[in-house]
Parts: sequence; C-alpha cells; structure tokens
Amino acid sequence: MLLSSLADLFRFDKPNPENAMSATSNDLIDNPSPRCPVALVLDTSGSMRGEPIGQLHAGAQLFIEDVKRDDLARWSVDLAVFTAGGVVDCLLDFTGVEQIAGIAPMSASGDTPLGEATRQALNRLEARKAQYRNAGVPYYQPWLVIISDGAPTDHWQDAAQRARELSANRKLVSLPVGVSGADLNVLSAFSSKPAIALDGLKFRELFQWLSASMARVSASTSSDASVQLPPIDSWGSV
Repeated sequence: MLLSSLADLFRFDKPNPENAMSATSNDLIDNPSPRCPVALVLDTSGSMRGEPIGQLHAGAQLFIEDVKRDDLARWSVDLAVFTAGGVVDCLLDFTGVEQIAGIAPMSASGDTPLGEATRQALNRLEARKAQYRNAGVPYYQPWLVIISDGAPTDHWQDAAQRARELSANRKLVSLPVGVSGADLNVLSAFSSKPAIALDGLKFRELFQWLSASMARVSASTSSDASVQLPPIDSWGSV
C-alpha cells in the first residue's frame, strides 16, 4: 500500500553542528521550530482552463488556511508554489505558512513544462535545506507535490530521475497526483511510489488530506518516529 510505505519516510534530518552558522533569514531566528518544507508543482497549462484551475487555486488556498489552524503545523510548514503553464513561474518562494496571506491568482495557458518546474522546485528545496542547516534548525523530509492533468511537454526525464532517486533514498516525499486525463505512468517516474489518480476535481479533499498530513508530521518529535498518514479514500486512488 502506498500509505504504509509513505509512513516510513518521515523523520528529522538533523543539522550538522559543524556547519551551523548564523541564520540567513529572520524567520529562522524568530521561529526556530523544526520545519517541513512543501513544494507544490502545479500544472496550469491550457487544458486546466475553467473549473479545474479554479478548483486547484481554491484547494491551495484552503491548504494554507487549514495548516494555520493547527498549533504546531502553522509554525513548521514552509510552502513554495511553482506553476507550469507555458512558462515556469514561482508564485511563492519558501515562506512560513503563518506569514502567508494567500496565493496569487492562477491562469491556465500554454503547454506543460513540468520538468523545468520540478527542477526549479528541487533546487529551491536544496537551498532552503542549506538555510536550515546554517541556522541550526532541524527539519523533516521535504515534500514535493506534483499535480498535472497531462504529461510534461519539455525535457523532463532528468528532473524526474532526480526526484525519484531522492524519494527512493528517503530524502524526499515525492507525491505525483494525476487529474483526469493525466499520464499516470509518466507522473510515476517522478517518485519511487506510484502516482495517485485524483477522483474528479476533488482538489479540496486532496489539500485537506495534505494539511492533515502536515499536522501529523509536525506533531512528531522523534527523529526515528514514523507517521501514519490519513487514508486517501476521500480524494484519490492508486
């Protein structure tokens, strides 16, 4: 089962004291809580136009609101949002959820440069992890959530292999989600686990599940503890 295998992936990545330096940003000084960085890579290509893009944006907004309601997760989750619609855009660089008022409106157009969006997300994840280490702030394994209703239209294989290897080595929770019409075989190449098929346009349920998962991760204080994630029955299937 996907969830039982995912449950083994969560632990603290403890910073190396020899590499600890002064914090590179004020938020890591003001809020030294253990962090869980989450990068959303969202397909905003032309095929997502209309209700899908609206539901996707609403779901991402709901995720922020739900995480803020949890006393631990609101201080632990760092969020970044990358869109792939014609060009790659970083709508939000890594920011503590507590500081985020909302996500800029999304529009659907163009093709699907999912490979480049994933590449940028992984690069930013590595940079954010370096900031944690330099500030002496412990962190959980990063999450990469990829949502698409098709398949990449750019050169994506190297980015997929990078995400898959990190996932296999338990350095990344890579969660590809396919909307109706998605090539699940291609999306599965971005993780060591199979892509999940979204049930209809249940973006709201997906992001509620994600926020509930963040609450469970944030409540884990042991570096060796595994986290049992909520079931995905309400929004998807393998």
